[in-house]
Amino acid sequence: MYLVIRCPGCRTFMYIDHFQKWRLCPSCGESINCTRAPVYLEVKDHTDAESIVGQLETHLHRTGKNDLSPSELERLRLQYTEWIREREN
Repeated sequence: MYLVIRCPGCRTFMYIDHFQKWRLCPSCGESINCTRAPVYLEVKDHTDAESIVGQLETHLHRTGKNDLSPSELERLRLQYTEWIREREN
């Protein structure tokens, strides 16, 4: 399992292994305590995580928003769950 998180410094999305405790941000070099970073989504594998990170960055850039709203975050989680269910069938 992987967690999609966001750097508290530069706000770049990234993913981590769910056992990982620390991560250096690839953009700004900040040392991130993964247990304190907000988790946007929990995904099954790194290829899904990589794709979702790119889509989230694109969405925020396209909409001009700084972050996802609570309703957008909930919708993201529901859509990922539905996609996983469909893929497994």
